[in-house]
Amino acid sequence: MGKMLKVLVTGANGQLGRCLEKHSGEYPRLQLDLRDKATLDITSKARIHAALREGVFDYCINAAAYTAVEAAERHPEQARAVNATAVKHLAGACSENGVCLVHISTDYVFDGLKVGAYTPADTPNPINAYGRSKWEGEKHIQAMMERYFIVRTSWLYSEYGENFYRKILAKAASGGTIRVTDAQRGCPTDANHLAVYLLELIANGRTDYGIHHFTDGEPMTWFEFALKILKENNMEGQARVVRDHKSRSFAARPANSVLSA
Repeated sequence: MGKMLKVLVTGANGQLGRCLEKHSGEYPRLQLDLRDKATLDITSKARIHAALREGVFDYCINAAAYTAVEAAERHPEQARAVNATAVKHLAGACSENGVCLVHISTDYVFDGLKVGAYTPADTPNPINAYGRSKWEGEKHIQAMMERYFIVRTSWLYSEYGENFYRKILAKAASGGTIRVTDAQRGCPTDANHLAVYLLELIANGRTDYGIHHFTDGEPMTWFEFALKILKENNMEGQARVVRDHKSRSFAARPANSVLSA
């Protein structure tokens, strides 16, 4: 069966963390040590270094992040603490202890002005505080490590936590009209599919280190995604989805954030 691989997972109570736990049984060689904020607060440099020093880990999947885009615009220092400074400490601790870091990043590192899909070779140019904090985290990893995977993904949803998919289902269940913007285009990604991709990456011992993109690969607007959600759940007759041309957010958002490999 080969050597058991110990994997530290941060942000274990988030939707990706829960999907990793759900699918981990399919990978008997991988031993996941799942830590939520209570058991490993990644903003504590001392706790990060202690965890990596004591655990004898082969990999660390950093699924912890500050993902509230609107709140990040109002409190950029909080977003930076989790998405940049903590990542710097994590990269340092992983490097010191020979641990390969698998870090989750975002389509929001791009400005959305490109025609066509963004590839890992494209230069980031974030237009909001969340995107800037995530790109800063990426740069720390690249400057401090040789063995790492930065996996950018987009529009994550799952059966866990708060996400667009669950919100649309909840709104549809109560009937009426659902207003959804069509001003952004991206690739919705099931967090279960991302979890399997990450577990496969580790189980297969991949060595193509660097930046990778993973999505479910079907570009659409939020409006189109809402229609798809209702169709998948046979709820088309329960609510009416209309384009919201007046949708405004405090944070600037990329109009096109489609990712491709």
